[in-house]
Amino acid sequence: MTYDDIWRRLAGAYDQREARAVARMLIEEKFGLSFADIICGGVEALSDAGTQWLEAAVERLEQGEPIQYVLGWAWFCGLRFGVKPGVLIPRPETEWLVDTVCADSSAQNARKLRVLDIGTGSGCIALSIKQRLPEAYVEAWDISPEALAIAADNARSLDLDVAFRQQDALNLTPESDVWDVIVSNPPYICQRERADMSPNVLNHEPSTALFVPDTDPLLFYRAITRYAVGSLRSGGRLLFECNTLYAADTARMMSDEGMNATEVHDDCFDKPRFAVGEKKE
Repeated sequence: MTYDDIWRRLAGAYDQREARAVARMLIEEKFGLSFADIICGGVEALSDAGTQWLEAAVERLEQGEPIQYVLGWAWFCGLRFGVKPGVLIPRPETEWLVDTVCADSSAQNARKLRVLDIGTGSGCIALSIKQRLPEAYVEAWDISPEALAIAADNARSLDLDVAFRQQDALNLTPESDVWDVIVSNPPYICQRERADMSPNVLNHEPSTALFVPDTDPLLFYRAITRYAVGSLRSGGRLLFECNTLYAADTARMMSDEGMNATEVHDDCFDKPRFAVGEKKE
C-alpha cells in the first residue's frame, strides 16, 4: 500500500484535496514520517504490524470515522489529548477560551485563582488552562463517567493536577464566592440543524454533548449562568462558547440574569462564537 493508494481510497469519503491531507496526517502523526519520507517510499517500508494498523485505519476512515478517533488523539493548545467517541473532538476555535482566561489572569495572583470548567469532555480546556497557570486551582465537571475517565487519563499523561467531578450542568446549586472564572462549551446545536451537519460528526461524536431542544437553545447557558451569578466572586468572569446563531441572545440572557459587561467575541473564522460576562461588583 502506498500513499497514493490511501488517498485514492479516501476520495470516496472526502474530496480529493482533503483525502490527500487526511492520508498525509494519518501517516505523519502515527509513524512520525515526513512528507518527503512518505513520497520516497516510507509507507511501503513499514513493518507488517504497521501495515496492518494502517489498513484497519483506512477502512475506518472510509466509513467516515473522524481521523482523531482513528488515531486516538487530537491536538489542542499545543497539547496532545486522547480522544474516543465518548467525548467531542477538540476544535481549534475553542482555544480562544483558554487564551482569554489565561491572558486575563496574567495580571492576577494565579496562586489564588480558582477556575471551573463545566462540561469538560476530554478535559482539553481545563488541562490547557492548568498547563499555562500551574499555580491556579482548576476543577472540571461533566455528567458523563466515560468523559471523566478520558479526561482523567489525559491529566495523568500530561502530568497536570485538575480535580474532576461528575455533575449535571442542568442541576447546579450555587455556592457563594467560590470561583474566579467559570468557562463552558456546553451542548448548543439545535435538533433542526442536523441536516446541515457532516455525517462524520453526526454518526460518531456523542449526541448528548452536541444537541439541545429546538424549543430552548439556551437551556445549558441559562442554567450555568444562574449558577455563576451565585457562585462567582465579585468581578469574576463567565466565558461561553456559543452557537453562532445565538451568541447575541446568549449575551443578552447573561445580562438579564445579572451578569455585567456582557460581550460577544468572534472566533478565528470571524464568526460570533463567544459570550463573556462579569459578576457585578
